[in-house]
Amino acid sequence: MHPVDLLRLRQIGEPEAMFTFHPALALSPDRRHLAFVIQRADPEANRYCMGLAVLALDRPGPPRLLNAGGSIILTVNSFRGRIWGVGYPSLTIPRWSPDGRSIAWLRRDDGTTQVWLADVATGNARAVTHEAVDVEAVSWSADGAALIYASRTGRLAERAAFAREGRSGFHYDDRFVPIMSDRPMPDASIGWTSYRVDLKSGGRRRAGEAEMEHLPDDELGKFPPLPVAQGYDGRVARASHSTSNPLSPLAITVSLPNGTQIACRYTQCEGRIVDMWWTPDTKTLVFLRREGWAHGLSGLYRWTLGKGEPERLVLTHDLISNCVIAQAGLVCLRETSTQPQRLVRFDVRSGKSELLYDPNPEWASFRLGTVRHLQWSNDAGAQVRGDLVLPPGYEPGTRVPLIVTTYTSNGFLRGGMGDEYPIHPFAAAGFAVLSYNAPERAAASDPDLDSREQVGAAGTRTWLWRRAVKSAIERGIDRVVEMGIADPSKVGITGLSDGSTSAAFAMINSRRFAAASISTCCMEPWAVNAGYGPAFARLKQGQGYAPLTAQDDAFWKHGSLVANAARIDTPLLMQLADREYLGGVDVYAALREQGKPVDMYVFPDAFHHKWQPAQKLAAYQRNIDWFAFWLQGKTAPHPNQVEEQAGTYAHWNALAAGWKPAETGSGP
Repeated sequence: MHPVDLLRLRQIGEPEAMFTFHPALALSPDRRHLAFVIQRADPEANRYCMGLAVLALDRPGPPRLLNAGGSIILTVNSFRGRIWGVGYPSLTIPRWSPDGRSIAWLRRDDGTTQVWLADVATGNARAVTHEAVDVEAVSWSADGAALIYASRTGRLAERAAFAREGRSGFHYDDRFVPIMSDRPMPDASIGWTSYRVDLKSGGRRRAGEAEMEHLPDDELGKFPPLPVAQGYDGRVARASHSTSNPLSPLAITVSLPNGTQIACRYTQCEGRIVDMWWTPDTKTLVFLRREGWAHGLSGLYRWTLGKGEPERLVLTHDLISNCVIAQAGLVCLRETSTQPQRLVRFDVRSGKSELLYDPNPEWASFRLGTVRHLQWSNDAGAQVRGDLVLPPGYEPGTRVPLIVTTYTSNGFLRGGMGDEYPIHPFAAAGFAVLSYNAPERAAASDPDLDSREQVGAAGTRTWLWRRAVKSAIERGIDRVVEMGIADPSKVGITGLSDGSTSAAFAMINSRRFAAASISTCCMEPWAVNAGYGPAFARLKQGQGYAPLTAQDDAFWKHGSLVANAARIDTPLLMQLADREYLGGVDVYAALREQGKPVDMYVFPDAFHHKWQPAQKLAAYQRNIDWFAFWLQGKTAPHPNQVEEQAGTYAHWNALAAGWKPAETGSGP
């Protein structure tokens, strides 16, 4: 298997299905057809092939491609009141007309996202809007004669104001995130402006208050909504937190039309509830939860009010997501550690499933290594899990280099959080891979904490969370070593975002890692207190991070690569976005000053998540080469590799020349 094989997989919805809060599947009004947007990376053209597809649920066969074209839509998020691009694919949900004859969806062309409309019977499609800013949501009027849509039209006035201010210089304040941009970031408080466009006349006007209710909520800057299911007879099932702690377990309560509240007091109705649906007759509630050791299993249940405890229909390591309740069952995306997502239908009486559509049938031709689901505990007793992927044809008793990917491991094993560390291609290259899933924060069970900021701040001064993660990773490595699989002297670690910070902390506080690669960098004194702007600095100082001028060596000696550059002996590769690389230049400079092997690449027009197919492929391949160099002793490229890689290996050989690493081991 080659990295490009992984990159070219067709995808429905968001890559990280574990974090999907709205289904990518749109059910027709008669509940017999599905619409969805499917995408596939094309690294040669450095673009994505996008298509709107419709699948008939009452007859076998592949979906019909209704429209092809457009480019990928990237999501934005709100951080400390400003809008940041993160480079993650945005979820595009098609919207059926009330009569089921047309589908509206968001499509991006020539740099803007507009509403498009397709005729289901003919496939004829056209752009309906021509806004100067991106359209972010669309829905139908009740009579189907018009579309209701929303844009942040206020951004136009903001852009004009920025242009005027720039003539005399921008005032440096909370609007700035220097690592991301040399000008103020957009204001996240600028809300949607909603419009109605008549499909027959093309007339456009501001939407009325009643019409705006057809649109979904504007979730920019808001926490993901909790699961809710609306029944046809007016009953509503809701999941709510058991305490004021926003990470506390959920519990299900049903509200009947007459106002009666029924709490489901069975243990099956508590914990990590993912989603809920009423069956078409509104008599039975079907719900999905994560359960088992470290929430590693998907459990599907049915509960009929007044008839005892919920019945479990399915319990599996597979990841089940993006479900909608159709006329003949629950239709979901299902994926395994070795099988990319497939569209399946569950019988909500028996739990039996049937395959409806496989977007990637060619995947079956690849030879993959065995995957073992592992469970262990960290030093504090927290439950931890991971997936161990062995090289294809692995011979028991043979010790091989091990690569740890962070910090989620759910469903199909693609490339860790951020999708830059190609797990199955790593295995194909002769590595064992421990795809590690982070444990739950201890603070998540503290009822006295009532905000995510408080949960995140708990134990900051003592690096409590970093120590918990470090011990979780090390105990996982111990398991693989004890199994006779991993060579303890040849262990690598990777990470993006929180995973990058975990990798840095491990490099500082452990001698166990013979190589590392990170995609973002770094929580250092300058980045925390200056690089991410004044608002971020206040937040982090409030959580316990040391101010820039505090000279708090006692704090930073545990978490700063710069402060520990002289004693770090783990070769480090940094593949950073142009919007974030300034956070790593001090780390690069400090390690180079100390003669340590460090290499850094900067990707243009990239974000926290790299989104361009050509760049993702380059990151995949360079990570394989980096670990092959340091863990397998591969000092020259394969003859078939491009000429530039010969220069890369020559540079890495120069880095290694004369460098004498300390012996790896368990000590700091």
